[in-house]
Amino acid sequence: MTLWPFHGGVKPDGHKSLSNQTPILQADIPPFLILPLLQHIGEPTEPIVKVGEKVLKGQILAHCKQKKDCHLTMSAPIHASSSGTVVAIEHRAVPHPSGLTAPCIIIETDGKEEWIECLPMTDYAELAPDVVRKHIARAGIVGLGGAGFPAHIKLNSGAIDTLIINGAECEPYITCDDRIMRERPNDIIAGAKIIMHILGGAKRCIIAVENNKPEAYQALLEAADEPVEVVQIPTKYPMGGERQLIQTLTGKEVGRSQIPASVGIVVHNVETARTVYRAVQLGCPLLSRLITVTGGGVENPQNFEVLLGTPMHVIIDQCHRKEGVERLIMGGTMMGFALPNDEMPIVKTTNCLILMRADEIETSRLLEMPCIRCGACTQVCPINLLPQQLYWYAKAKDFKKARAYHIFDCIECNCCAYVCPSHIPLVSYYHYAKAEIRACDREAKKAELAKKRHEFRTFRLKRDKAEKKARLKKLKTASNASKEAAIKAAMERVKAK
Repeated sequence: MTLWPFHGGVKPDGHKSLSNQTPILQADIPPFLILPLLQHIGEPTEPIVKVGEKVLKGQILAHCKQKKDCHLTMSAPIHASSSGTVVAIEHRAVPHPSGLTAPCIIIETDGKEEWIECLPMTDYAELAPDVVRKHIARAGIVGLGGAGFPAHIKLNSGAIDTLIINGAECEPYITCDDRIMRERPNDIIAGAKIIMHILGGAKRCIIAVENNKPEAYQALLEAADEPVEVVQIPTKYPMGGERQLIQTLTGKEVGRSQIPASVGIVVHNVETARTVYRAVQLGCPLLSRLITVTGGGVENPQNFEVLLGTPMHVIIDQCHRKEGVERLIMGGTMMGFALPNDEMPIVKTTNCLILMRADEIETSRLLEMPCIRCGACTQVCPINLLPQQLYWYAKAKDFKKARAYHIFDCIECNCCAYVCPSHIPLVSYYHYAKAEIRACDREAKKAELAKKRHEFRTFRLKRDKAEKKARLKKLKTASNASKEAAIKAAMERVKAK
């Protein structure tokens, strides 16, 4: 198969061997589960359970507002990961770069793992695609590669001819996709075929695996059959980005204002495909996910299948935490973010926890120096942006120019900061600029709305005044006519006498 290169990219140290040598383990059931009401891109859910209520594993706890039309909304329901009792619905700290709290459902587990009745669709191929898509929406499935985009929304794309299953896993340290491709290749391929059925017109499926995962590639190759094709791609970051992967496999470039569906392609992660298989063939909603726990801060780096809502310290302790951990990162070292503590829960978008000791952290990168205009950032940008110019505009608060130079096209892959010899945290500047631009846009929208309201009020007052004047004139005319008629009638009476 012909492969096409994409612009830029880097090859950071992978650190994959820390955690990819041992089979996936089942994480312990925690005494309490913390389930945030928003674990996906889109609208938050609303609780449909009350404090004190007993729940079963797989039971829906929170739903989108339009319960009957959840397959049409940018939302995904939350299910009970284990059986137990709802003990609180309150704000708790959640894993997010903002560090803010969010409403969560707290379940005290009973250890019984009592299930609701599962409703599999073993005959899915005989059903209409939209029926299966609605089933996936009810299962609460979102993109498990880290983005958390509701899967049923992507599956509603029309005119799709190619499905790409993303097994690139290009971020350093993360190996959960590698292990699932080695250990569950049949589940992934079965899930891919279900997705193809839902998409309707998809005639081709490509599973893309980076060439630093030979065991995963071989396992999928042995399990695959028509129309699924397994392809090895170069090991390069950010190969796992949708646009970069599409360009590498098909040569098609997805424009700045386009989505992959506009070029007839849909991309899903390998674990998302496996979760689709479990939801359709086994009737199991999204209750758990695979995550990598790794870094120099644990004795036994490992991949776990973890119940959603499990506090992070539970699985970290299962790996035997070392002394002197300086930093806890959720995600990879390129696009992940630091967490203040390990009391937060595992959510649908948690794919990796990295515990770093002081000797692993590059302290030199904390010392920002002036930009020397070397252009290294431009050479590695996979989107073909001008990171140096975006940095200057962000620093100067020239947000109009930053927008003109397509700052919102930045995928925040951190390639530019990775190669910067001045150790400038470029993506942090872009975060700041994007936040300020969004804030300005919100204020502009508020001002525009206030202007429209003022203009409408002025129009309404003028209209009401004109209508009142017209009514008074009409009443006066009617009154005069009435008087004239009365006088005329009186004169007629006098004349008659």
